[in-house]
Amino acid sequence: MTSSKRSNPRLRLVDPSGAKDEARGEGSRREQAPGGPRTRGSAYCATTREISVTVKPIFLEDQSSPADNHYVWAYHVRIENRGSDTVQLRNRHWVITDAIGRIQEVRGAGVVGQQPVLKPGKSFEYTSGTPLPTPSGIMQGSYQMEREDGERFDVRIPAFSLDSPHQTMRLN
Repeated sequence: MTSSKRSNPRLRLVDPSGAKDEARGEGSRREQAPGGPRTRGSAYCATTREISVTVKPIFLEDQSSPADNHYVWAYHVRIENRGSDTVQLRNRHWVITDAIGRIQEVRGAGVVGQQPVLKPGKSFEYTSGTPLPTPSGIMQGSYQMEREDGERFDVRIPAFSLDSPHQTMRLN
């Protein structure tokens, strides 16, 4: 499989916490793949309590430097409220694992500097990114949501693969 350079001029990668990345509320519908993990370039989806999270990772060749063990991915997230209650995204928790098993956890308030409110049938989209010192990895996590009555609950972010054309495949 060949890789093409993909660049998003509106994407600004700052750090894995996503404090200064791009966000878009009520954006146009994006292609969603039902179910779990898919091949490179596909979307990964999970639904918890009628909150659907879809993630699409993209390897950023133009921001990566394999000679320096620096690999960068963007990931586009769509959070959709398919339920009947209004919810607000309060916190995020990411678990980022590189190809040799090193784990980094990122916790913080909201996403991209916002704590979006999602009314029934509405969605919120944002793009963020993460660097790794290895040519592949995996990310997963959760969002803490709050209903209008104050009840808080966690929504699963599906595990998704961070693949690059620089990873070597070995069979046993």
